[in-house]
Amino acid sequence: MLPPLRAAALYKPSGDLSAQGDWRHSDSQIRYNREKMAVTPQSLPMPVASDRTFVDSIDPATNEVIARYPATSLDDLPAIIERARNAQKEWSARSLAHRCAALLRLRDAIYSRRDDVASVISRETGKPRVEAILSEVLLALDTTDFLARQAPAWLRPERVPHHNLALRAKSGWTEFHPHGVVAVISPWNYPFAIPVAQIVPALVAGNAVLLKPSELTPGTGALIGELIEQARFPIDLVQVLQGAGDLGAAIMDVGPDKVFFTGSMSSGRRIAESCGRKLIPSVLELGGKDAMIVLADANLETASSAAVWGGFTNCGQACLSVERIYVEQDVAEQFIQLCVEKTKKLRLGPASDRNAELGPMIRLRQLEKVEQQLREAVERGAEILTGGNRRSDLGPNFLEPTVVTRVNHSIQLMRDETFGPVIAIQAVASAEEAIALANDSPFGLSASVWTADSRHGAEIASRVRAGSVMVNDVASYYGACEAPHGGRGASGWGRTHSRLGLLEMVQVKYIDVDRLPRIAKSWWFGYTAELAVAAGSLVEMLFAPSWKKRFAALAKNHGARGLIFRRNLI
Repeated sequence: MLPPLRAAALYKPSGDLSAQGDWRHSDSQIRYNREKMAVTPQSLPMPVASDRTFVDSIDPATNEVIARYPATSLDDLPAIIERARNAQKEWSARSLAHRCAALLRLRDAIYSRRDDVASVISRETGKPRVEAILSEVLLALDTTDFLARQAPAWLRPERVPHHNLALRAKSGWTEFHPHGVVAVISPWNYPFAIPVAQIVPALVAGNAVLLKPSELTPGTGALIGELIEQARFPIDLVQVLQGAGDLGAAIMDVGPDKVFFTGSMSSGRRIAESCGRKLIPSVLELGGKDAMIVLADANLETASSAAVWGGFTNCGQACLSVERIYVEQDVAEQFIQLCVEKTKKLRLGPASDRNAELGPMIRLRQLEKVEQQLREAVERGAEILTGGNRRSDLGPNFLEPTVVTRVNHSIQLMRDETFGPVIAIQAVASAEEAIALANDSPFGLSASVWTADSRHGAEIASRVRAGSVMVNDVASYYGACEAPHGGRGASGWGRTHSRLGLLEMVQVKYIDVDRLPRIAKSWWFGYTAELAVAAGSLVEMLFAPSWKKRFAALAKNHGARGLIFRRNLI
């Protein structure tokens, strides 16, 4: 049993704690906060769902309750966002250097608690500890360190040169200002790396954050709050709000200045509708149905290993999971055989088994969804070559990794997101057919192309409709801080990571200073027929298809000079 998970340090329980002083630096008050906010599971019943009073942290390997966290009251949201706005005003007034230094403190806090972070993630999600370290802790550390060092260059004001002769007397530049209060509604499958990768750029840009972790991983969300406290960010700048879907909807009602949502397409649609009614900008990452194209000249040993890892990492519960594979017919049989052999070698087990490579699915309902897709596929002629069975001997939510062939786009398994340990393989006649099938999807998050000819692979990648396409690798671009992440179509809109992701956290302001303030502008009022002729001559002078016509326009009836040196201005 893990030690009781501590609660989010910046969430304030009912009652006024301010009378007890600066409780963030008070050992006695922190002990009070832990006791109030995290309840040990030893005397708890075994609920399988959270109620409106508490949010349960449940081990998906056993369905046992790890801890309980008080749910945020919807009635408290107006006060919560008001406190966030007050904290944000002070925070945004601080220098960018000050904010970057705070990020480095957060990096150090994550590093100092890295074992705790990995343990909490593994216990709440069931993922192997290796994945908790490499795909969550490492990514969070790298993102925080990178932005602390890169943000000053990316957020400094930028000069805007003017090419138009009429505007050469002006000096212009863009500035980047925070939105205000940013809501981050994060998922359960990567409950640490995803929210940290959005909280960090929000903070360095000068925003406050309302973080709503998934109700399936409240302990990880609470730990993020503790790390924010440990890094000595201002009180109320980041507030962790615990609750289910109704809390996410209620957050929209109090009017954050921007929303970042990662989750299902159905939930994303509701978020988008709510944001649209209030004209709140949003960034949505709604999952994918990522395609893998394997050409006949590819290294099949490497490609099959990539398919197995890409399809089954985090038990297939990743937006970047390989879900459908199109392999050229000439090598299809060999590729499929390699995938089956490697899948059979994978070891299932709970997070407590340090040798396990696949853990449980997050909840039974998700497992049942995968089973339903498999049943429908088999009924329509698909063949399961390995896996597809529950492993009740290991726990209630374990499903064997599964390889399926004889599939086509008439079945759900090739159309709808699966989000489970299944890879479906379809043989194709050519690369052209593979591209067409890869693009035959409402989703467009990521994809990969496998070939010995990297130039040809890049050409194919440019034709695949997706937010990212890797050639001879899969999913790992997400670990590159410089690479933008996001999709199109049913996969959502907007970007996280990279400079594009940082710019999602700011309002862009253009400032223009005229260096000849005493001179009236030639386009101001005082319109005459002669002015209209001069304006037409100016257009000819600038854009006529030949230089002869341009010079003629300059001379004709004083031409453009009549506009530049005009009189009778009002």
